[in-house]
Amino acid sequence: MTHVAVIDIGKTNAKLALVDGATLSEIAVVTRPNLSLPGPPWPHVDLEGHWEFFLTHLAAFQAAHGVDAISVTTHGAAAVLLDGQGGLAAPMLDYEHDGPEGMPDYDALRPAFAVTGSPRLPLGLNLGAQLHWLMAQPGVADRVAHVVTYPQYWGWRLTGALASDVTSLGCHTDLWDPWQGRFSPLVAALGLAGRIAPARRSDAVLGGLTAAVAAATGIPAGTPVAVGIHDSNASLMPYLRGRQGAFSVVSTGTWVVAMAMGGGDAALDPARDVLVNVNAMGRPVPSARFMGGREFELVRAGCDAVPSMDDRRAVLTAGAMILPSVQPGSGPFPDRATGWTAPPATDGQRMAALSWYLALMTQTCLDLIAADGPAIIEGPFARNPDFLDMLAALRPGGVEVAASATGTSVGAALLCLPDAQPPATRSHAAPGHTQALRAYAEAWQARTARPECQL
Repeated sequence: MTHVAVIDIGKTNAKLALVDGATLSEIAVVTRPNLSLPGPPWPHVDLEGHWEFFLTHLAAFQAAHGVDAISVTTHGAAAVLLDGQGGLAAPMLDYEHDGPEGMPDYDALRPAFAVTGSPRLPLGLNLGAQLHWLMAQPGVADRVAHVVTYPQYWGWRLTGALASDVTSLGCHTDLWDPWQGRFSPLVAALGLAGRIAPARRSDAVLGGLTAAVAAATGIPAGTPVAVGIHDSNASLMPYLRGRQGAFSVVSTGTWVVAMAMGGGDAALDPARDVLVNVNAMGRPVPSARFMGGREFELVRAGCDAVPSMDDRRAVLTAGAMILPSVQPGSGPFPDRATGWTAPPATDGQRMAALSWYLALMTQTCLDLIAADGPAIIEGPFARNPDFLDMLAALRPGGVEVAASATGTSVGAALLCLPDAQPPATRSHAAPGHTQALRAYAEAWQARTARPECQL
């Protein structure tokens, strides 16, 4: 198998990538914004717009390069409700809609954290809360024949086969018991027993491309389509092969998700957005996260300044810090409001402090899950030297950087490439100003250890 087309949908952008199976490099990439449609009846995902985009570019990839298999990865907290005729039973809810928060009886239904590894999250970030809210909307419960997690919705469009996958079900949904590898009692409590599509491993073959999709794209009918995977677990996937000892993977994008493999024993604290993910092999993975990509965009406000060494020295001297949380409601400090300890004098200083803030939040997440060994950074923050410098100053096991620009696409492609070698990483050495960074980190950690981040 040479070329794997990957549908890769994050919260901010939808992407189609073509991955070369020999080099694990992206031959071609196209993107479109993942914009929520306002409704009626509620804010929902533009599924048909995405579908037309994917068909158009699958045809172009086939014509230019050939497509030998298709895989799918998407953000979590997402599912699609189907009726018995192959249509939507309801528009796909945007998980940032606040409707599910207005259902106070949900807390009485959801299993305890000890059963699911799912913390109680705001908005629709618990998929179970979304389903509870949707099933209460007029007529929806009567129309629902099938519930499919988001990667498998696209697999269903491509193959006509129904499934869910263990990584999407195990992603703070309240619907899955990660230790027993089965649905939680919430599924029956919501009246969805037998309606959530069967759970399968991400690397199984869901089915072959339908004749209709083949006609639209030129890709041969029967071309294999993988079951698919949750995007953070797609970032972890490349390192499940051949790695010995403890390590962690930090997937960066709209969300920064830290996942620990083989680390120490951690008393997981659901109040700090610590959870149990399920990896592509179906095994539980201690994880912690915050909305780092969103925070980066909010603070930089369009600024592209590159910090100079003078900017860095000024920030370290003044102790100019961002305190959490820029995006409240999730992450390790969900109930705290952000602020600066001292205002930065230049855009370069602001960008340096922002990068260090994001690294310190990441380090907090790694500590919360008792991560050990090297931390492998993937995604946009892997190209941020100040972020990497701060982490390298703080991580005894070292920091490695993923060679691929987008680990999610490569990880999803590997579902179709069982014999491929894991992608390479490169070490990021601790910088010359490590001691100054450690002192800055200790001051930030002392402030955030207080019940309130006092300015």
